[in-house]
Amino acid sequence: MRMKIGIHGLTSCYGCQLKMACIEEILEVAKNFEIVYWNMASSKGEIEKVDIAFVEGSVVTERDEEELKLIRENADALVAVGSCAIHGGVQGMIFGEDYEEIFREVYGDSLIDYEAKIGEPLRKYVEVDYCLPGCPPEEHEILYYLATFGIGSYPEEKDYPVCAECRRQGYPCILIEKGMPCLGPVTVAGCNAKCPGFNVACIGCRGPVPHGTAWFDSLARTFKEKGMSKEYIKRRMEIFGKQYEKLDEMIEKVFENED
Repeated sequence: MRMKIGIHGLTSCYGCQLKMACIEEILEVAKNFEIVYWNMASSKGEIEKVDIAFVEGSVVTERDEEELKLIRENADALVAVGSCAIHGGVQGMIFGEDYEEIFREVYGDSLIDYEAKIGEPLRKYVEVDYCLPGCPPEEHEILYYLATFGIGSYPEEKDYPVCAECRRQGYPCILIEKGMPCLGPVTVAGCNAKCPGFNVACIGCRGPVPHGTAWFDSLARTFKEKGMSKEYIKRRMEIFGKQYEKLDEMIEKVFENED
């Protein structure tokens, strides 16, 4: 019997699902699985019992929360797909600020009947079995996760930073050699250092390295030594890492004697 999978999207840009739909071998992949739910691709079907549920997006509305819990109830294993699902994403970077004020800044005084909140990762509401990082994930990563599930195994998640791949590719360190604000040291690998390869500083879109080993304080100290301000450092690190535990505390510690 083919393994049953569901592919779901909460509040997001749907880029992760689009990446999955654009896999070059998608038709061959589909032969090995029974896709029982993929609303973006088919606009049909109901959430039902599956072996693996892939979920992108963060929890922003009550509907997101209800749908996520229903997906979890009907999945033997749940995979958080992409930075929004794993870390809250860009829509989670203003976590803790006044939502009403932010709403007015975006929509003005328009009468829009829409109840929502700052984006939160899936793990705050349900148990997450695996994390597939990226914004969106790379094609080879998606295929790897599907392949491991297909043979009855499980994917090994990366626990090292983009820097490892950057050096492996032989790229010059744009942080050390050019003084650019690269977040490669605290960002989980998997992209083969694509941005540094084009002389662009990593913005951290894949999210922080797991297991509490993203040393934002050490990186903030290096940024500070290169003349970057506390506010600039904070804003840059918050884009994809705002909800990382103790991020604010780490940055404050670096500048504690200057306030």
